[in-house]
Formats: sequence, structure tokens, C-alpha cells
Amino acid sequence: MSAVLKPKNSKPVRERVGREEWQTRVDLAAAYQLAALYKWTDLIYTHFSARVPGSEDFLINAYGLMFDEITASNLVRIDAKGQVIDDPLELGYNEAGFVIHGCVHAARPEVNCVIHTHTRAGVAVSAMKCGLLPISQHAMRVQAEITYHDYEGIALYKEEQARMARDLGKSAKAMILRNHGLLALGETVREAFEIMYYLDCACQIQIDACAGGMHNVQLMSEQAARTSDEQFHRVNRPGGYKDWPALLRMLDRKGIDYRN
Repeated sequence: MSAVLKPKNSKPVRERVGREEWQTRVDLAAAYQLAALYKWTDLIYTHFSARVPGSEDFLINAYGLMFDEITASNLVRIDAKGQVIDDPLELGYNEAGFVIHGCVHAARPEVNCVIHTHTRAGVAVSAMKCGLLPISQHAMRVQAEITYHDYEGIALYKEEQARMARDLGKSAKAMILRNHGLLALGETVREAFEIMYYLDCACQIQIDACAGGMHNVQLMSEQAARTSDEQFHRVNRPGGYKDWPALLRMLDRKGIDYRN
């Protein structure tokens, strides 16, 4: 942690929270650090959240930190109404983060992690009338469970939450916010991260492919799309449990202290 970012509470966060909350903090901090490596950042203006196990509260980034500054102990805990429960650095949180993440956590109680990005490719696809096209294997990880929400301006008004929840629906794991960016949802931080990885890669591939002209873009067949979707969602798919430990090992090899 930066020398100028000292926690205000003298008692370490790890000693103030339970084991399950601490593990959630570690995983969410890892997701932020991985996002920094994969260049999913937009200065300080996007946000990931994770539900605190056994409660309606969730964790979110302190407003003002770059993603590579985020660790398990400097995440902010807020309740379902947006009230701060624990803010170790007293930096507060991005109001738009609560409008978006609070909406999803309230509407989808099975969702424990929400990742929101403004990557160049993600925003580009969000501005395309066609949306995400079935042109890559990466797109098939999310194509069948993606929804769309029209842009209403910066997400600062709680009135938008009902419309966002309606457009998200009851089962989607990914959402394209038109003219804005991407959302990925997961029952775990690992799942949400994987979905965002595939979704953002699919957007990059689509922009690259479309650069050669839409007339030259090959859409896959409906049968191939159905088959690949079933394959991605098969029971005990190895990627569903082998990728996260490998990603954490990569952070450890790089000496990134997300567990602090």
C-alpha cells in the first residue's frame, strides 16, 4: 500500500472481519489487480463488487484508488442502502458504483460478484447496433446469456435501477450497457472474472474482424453456436475451477500484494 494511504483505524481489517469476509476481500482484490494487468481500467472510474457472505452488504473499491493499489484491507463495505459500514481509508465510494452494483445485488440474490468495465473494445461494441455477434468461440461463453440496457446518462440516479434490473432479467450473467460498457455477473468472483474475460476478448475480436468490413465477417451457424454454448456450460468443465488458482499464482509470482 502506498505510504500516503494509511488506514484510519488502528486495528487491522483482517482482525475486524470474519474468515469468509476476508476470503471474499482477497478474491475481489485479486480481481482488481488482474484487471490492472489485463488493462480493463478507466482511471479510477469503474468498479467491481462482491457480496459479504451471509449478508446484504457488499464490498467495493475506495473512490480514488487505481486498481493496482487495491488490496483486501482497503476495500469499502457498504449496506444495501448504500450506507458505509467500513471504509478503512475514508475515501468513500463512487456513487455510480452503488447505483449499478446495488441494483444487481438486490435484484439477483444468487449473484455474489459484479464486474463493470469501460474498456475500449467493450464500449465500442456497446455502441454497435448489432450488439455482440456470434463470430468467435470467445463470444459463445456469453452469447446465450447476455442482455442489453439503453444508455440514460451517467448512472447517478436510483430511478434507473428498476429499469436496469428489468433489462438484466432473472438469469443473464452478462450485460452490455449501450454506449457505456460491460457487466459480468457471477456466483463467485472467479465466475464473474471469467465471464468478463471472455466478454471483453469477444468484443476485441469483433472490433478487429469488423475492421475488414462487415461484408467479410463470418457468422457461425446456429447449430455451432448451440453446441459451443453447451460445451462451455457442461458440468465440471476444467476451466471452471483450474483457471482462478493459476491466475492467483501469476499475481504471486509478480509479487503483487493483493492479500494485504
